[in-house]
Amino acid sequence: MTGALHTGLILFSFVVVCESEPTHDGPDRVGTAHEQSRMAHLTSHWAFQLVNDSLALSRAESFCRGQFSSLATLDQTDEREGALELLRQTGLRSPIWVRDPSKVASKPVALSKQYLQFSALNFPKESREGFARVNISFPPLSSISVCVRVQWDPAWNEVSTIFSYAAPVFTNEFQLRGQVDMQGRILLALIIHGKHMPYKASFPNDGAWHQVCVTWSQSSRHWAIYVDGDRRDTGTGTGASRDIYGDGILILGQDQDSFGGNFTEPFFGNITDLNVWNVSLESRHVLALNGCSNMTQELLFNWNLEQLSRHPMVQEVQVLLFCPGVHQQMELQGCRTLQGGPDQAPLVGLTDCNDPLPFICRSSRERYLKMKQMSDSQTSQPTAFMNHLTKLSNQTQAGLGVSSLAQASALLEVSVQALEVTQQEGLQPTDMVTLIQLLSQAADVPTQPSSHATANHSQDNVQELSQHFITLADSVISEDNALKWQSIKEVVSGPMDVVKSIDRMVTSLSPRMMAETQHLTIHSPNIKVEVQQQRLQDGLRGSSFCGPDTETHTNLDCISVSHEKIQDLHNNGFQKLTLVNTWYGSLRPLFNAEENITMVPTVTDGSQRYLGTVLGSSVISTTVLGDDQPVSTAVRFHLQHRVQNPSGTVYNPVCAFWDFDLTPEAGGWWNTKGCEVVSKQYGHTVCYCNHTTNFALLLQVYEAQRSPENERALQVLTFIGCGVSLCGLLFTFVLFIAVGVPKSDRTTVHKNLIVALGMAELLLMCSDWASANEAACFVVTALLHLFFMASFSWMLVEGLLLWSKVVSVNISEDRRMKLYYIIGWGLPVLIVGVTLAVSVDEYKADDHCWLNVKTDTIWAFVGPVIFVLAVNAVVLCRVVMVTVSSARRRAKMLSPSSASKMQTFDLTWAVTRPVLILLPVLGLTWLCGVLVHLSVVVAYVFIALNAFQGLYIFLVYAVYNSEVRNAIKRIKEKRKALSFTNCSQPTSFLPSQRAPITSWGRSPPTLSSPETSDTSGPPSSTSTSLVIKNESFRKESFVSFSLKPASGNQVVQLTGFKPSGMH
Repeated sequence: MTGALHTGLILFSFVVVCESEPTHDGPDRVGTAHEQSRMAHLTSHWAFQLVNDSLALSRAESFCRGQFSSLATLDQTDEREGALELLRQTGLRSPIWVRDPSKVASKPVALSKQYLQFSALNFPKESREGFARVNISFPPLSSISVCVRVQWDPAWNEVSTIFSYAAPVFTNEFQLRGQVDMQGRILLALIIHGKHMPYKASFPNDGAWHQVCVTWSQSSRHWAIYVDGDRRDTGTGTGASRDIYGDGILILGQDQDSFGGNFTEPFFGNITDLNVWNVSLESRHVLALNGCSNMTQELLFNWNLEQLSRHPMVQEVQVLLFCPGVHQQMELQGCRTLQGGPDQAPLVGLTDCNDPLPFICRSSRERYLKMKQMSDSQTSQPTAFMNHLTKLSNQTQAGLGVSSLAQASALLEVSVQALEVTQQEGLQPTDMVTLIQLLSQAADVPTQPSSHATANHSQDNVQELSQHFITLADSVISEDNALKWQSIKEVVSGPMDVVKSIDRMVTSLSPRMMAETQHLTIHSPNIKVEVQQQRLQDGLRGSSFCGPDTETHTNLDCISVSHEKIQDLHNNGFQKLTLVNTWYGSLRPLFNAEENITMVPTVTDGSQRYLGTVLGSSVISTTVLGDDQPVSTAVRFHLQHRVQNPSGTVYNPVCAFWDFDLTPEAGGWWNTKGCEVVSKQYGHTVCYCNHTTNFALLLQVYEAQRSPENERALQVLTFIGCGVSLCGLLFTFVLFIAVGVPKSDRTTVHKNLIVALGMAELLLMCSDWASANEAACFVVTALLHLFFMASFSWMLVEGLLLWSKVVSVNISEDRRMKLYYIIGWGLPVLIVGVTLAVSVDEYKADDHCWLNVKTDTIWAFVGPVIFVLAVNAVVLCRVVMVTVSSARRRAKMLSPSSASKMQTFDLTWAVTRPVLILLPVLGLTWLCGVLVHLSVVVAYVFIALNAFQGLYIFLVYAVYNSEVRNAIKRIKEKRKALSFTNCSQPTSFLPSQRAPITSWGRSPPTLSSPETSDTSGPPSSTSTSLVIKNESFRKESFVSFSLKPASGNQVVQLTGFKPSGMH
C-alpha cells in the first residue's frame, strides 16, 4: 500500500526513511519509488536531505517548502559542513542549488519605490511619416539583443514595424514587426537576414506598457522573443549563416524598404528604453532588465534622446514605468550553486536560475525526526482518509512534486472526494500534514501553460481548482482540529502556513480566474475569498470587502482600499487593478492560548497590571495587484473582538499583521509596524495600516486595578483637588505679599515654588480642553513639562536651603539665591528645550496632553523627579536626626521624675513634626506614585496628597507659619494702638524717643520682638500693656509698654511703631 500511495500521490512526499536510525557515518537512504534519489544526513542541530532530481531554483525552493524545510545555505559553518558532508557521502560531483540569503523573496513595496520616469517618443496617428533614427555606427554583429518598451495604440490594428535595421547591401537585415489578431492580441515576429519568422509571441492590446526583447546568435543560429521578461517564442535557422552586416541604420517606428528611406508600415503609440547589445542575452538577464536593472556588458546603444534624430511629428513625452528591479536590486549574474565531492575542494558558483539541478533541503533535526515518526505511523497504520485517497487515485505520476495545473487539479479533486467520504472519522494529525504539503506545492504550480491544450484545460477548470483548494484548506484550519494542531506543531509552524499557501495560490491564479469576469467569490465555512478586478480607465471606485453576513448585519469584519489610493495607482500608470481579499474565521482557536504573544504593554501609567496578549479577532487580508504585479497601498479595516472579557480583566486592542519575515524559521510572527488604531468601541476596533498583508487584532489583557466608578471618582477628586490646591497657593502668595512677611531667602524660595506649582496645577486643569486641538495640546504639554519641572526644581531648592540651615554652609545669601534661581528656572528651561530639540516628533502622547510614555521622552521628566526626591529624602532624614538629637538634649534637662514620660513624647513629636511640615514642600508625597498600581487605596492616597499639595502648603506655610502669624499680629496691634490713641488724651510720659527702658523689678528687663514674643515660652500669667502717645515723638509714633513676668519678675516690654518710610 505504501508503494502505491507514493506512486499515485507523489506530492504527498513524507520523508519515508529506512528502519535504521541515520548516523553521521553515512547518508540515510529513502527506500521507495522515486524517493530512491533522496538521502539524508543528520547533525546535532540540522537534518540535510539531498534531492537528486533536477529542478529549476524556484521549483526546488517550492519542493523544500512543501517538506517544511528550506534550501541549504553556506553562511553558517555548521550548515556548510553538513551540506558538504552529505555530498561527500553520496559522491555527487555535479553542482547543486543552495540558497542565497541576500536575495530576499519579492514582495509588495511602496509605489514611490517601484516607478521611474522615462523620456519616451510619441508616434501620433496624425502622420504616417513619423520615425526616429539611432545615430551610431554599428559593427558587424555575430550576436545581437534588442530590448524596447512599447505602448501600442489600441485603436490601430494594422501591421506595424517597431524597429528595423537595414544595411547598405541588405535592407531587411533585422526587424521586429507586430500585428493585431482577432482575439485582440499584438502578435510579434522577427525578420533575420530577410527570413520572416512566424507570428507567435504576443501581448494584450490593452494600451499598457510592455517590454519586448529579441535575441539572436550566429554561432547557434538560435533566436528568441521575450515579452515582459518571459520567453514567448524561440527557434533556430535564419537563412544565411553569417553575421549581421555592419554600418547599417536603425530606425524606430518604420520599415525601411530602401536603405534609410522609403518608409512603410508605421508604428503608432509610444516607444522608450531602447537598448542594443552585441551579445545574445540569457533569460535571467531579460528578466532583470524587465525590472529596470542595468546590463552594461557588450552594450552598443543605451537609450538617450540626444543620440536620436526624429521626424518633427514625433514628440518627446515623460512617462512613469513600473520598475520593481530598482527596489529589489535583482541580480544579473545568476543563482548560487555548490559543487563538491569526495576528492575535491568545495566550489561555489553561479548559473542560470532556470537550469535544472539537484538540491539539498535543510530542516531542524527535531522536525525531521518527528516527520519520520509520523511517516512510520502512516506506513504501518494508514488512516481512513489516506486509505480512501489511495483507492481514488489510480494514476501513476512521474517526476517530483506537482508540475502542472492539470496535475494539481486532479490531486485536489481526489483529496476533496476522500475528505467527503471520511467526514465522520475526521482528519488525523498525519492527514493534516499531508494536506498542508499538498496545498503548499499546489500553490507553487507554474501558471504559464506548456501548450494550448493545457492552457484551455487550465482556464476552464481554474475556478474549480480554486474551490477545491479552499475546501481542503478550510478542513485543515477548522476549529475542530485545534487540539490536533498542537500535536503537529513540531512539524508545521502553525495555521499561518495554510494562509500563506492560500495567498500564493489566489495571487498566482487571479489572472486566469478573472479572465472572463470582474468579480469572483469562493465560500467555505471558515474562509471567504473574493477577487475584484477593475479597468482603471473605465472609471475609479473604492474597494470594500466584508466577511460572511450575520443575522444582525452589523459590526462585520471588513477591509477597504480608499478611492484616493486607487487614484494614486491610476496616476502611476496602472491600467488594471486586481484586489484579492480573504477572511479567516477559525484561526484564533488554533493559536495556543498558553503561548503568550510577546508584546510591550501599551498601558504604562500603573493603573492596570499587564497579563499578556492574545489573538482577539478573525484574520482578514488584502493583496493588491496592479497589472498583475503586487503593489503595496494603505488599507483600513474594522474587526470585531472575538474574546469575552473575564471578570476583573480589561482588553486594550492593538492593530497588527502577520510578518512572515519575522523569525522565518518559526513561520513568522505578529508585527505592528505601520499600523495604528483609528477608533475603538466596545466589541470592535477600526485600524489603519500603510501596507497590504494579513491583519488581525491583538488584545492586550490587563487586570483591572480600578473599577469605572473608581476611575471617575479619582478623576473628580483630582479636578477638585487641583482647584482647591490652586486656591490655597493663591491665598498663600497673597498673604506673603499683603501682610509684609519679612524678606528672606526662605520666603523667596516659597514664593517661587508657589508660582511654579500654581501654574502647573492650572495647566493640568485646562489640559482636557486643549486636547481637541493638536497645536494647543502640544503647547500645553510643553508648558506642563516646564512648570512641573520648575516645581520639582524649587522643591530641590527647598531641600538645599534646609540643608544649609541644618549643616553650616559658608556661602553668602546673594550668591546662594543666584544659584537657586539657576536651579529653579534655568534647569527646567534647559531640560525642556533639549527634549524638544531631540525628540519633537515623539514628544507628546497621542490621546492626551502629556509626554509620550511609550518612548524615552518620559524620562526627561521621570529622571529629574527621581533625582529630586532622592536628594530631598536625604535632607529630610538629616533634619529628623538633628531634631531628635535636640529633643534628647532637652529631655535630659528635665527633672528625673518626668524625664522618661517627656522623652517618649518629645522624641515622637521630634520625628513627626518635621515630616508633616516638610513632606509637601519637598515633594516626597510623589513617592506614593510608585505604589499606585498595587491598590486603589494607594491611588486615592496619592491623589489626596498631591492634588491637595497647594492646600497643605497654605496650611503649613501660611495659616500655621509663625512669620505670617506674627506679621498679622503686628498689624492687629498697630490697629489697636491707632484705635486707642484716637480716644485718649496726650501725655508727656517720655522726654524723647530714645528714653531707656525701665525695669520694675530686681532683674533687668528682657526685650522681646513681636516676631519672637509668641515663641519665647508658655506664659505663666497675664500681662499688662500700656500704650501712650508722646507729643514729642514724630507724627503717628507710639510707645507700648507690656508687663510680663519673666522668671518670677515683672518685666516691662517696650515696642515702638513707626510708619513705613519713616527714619
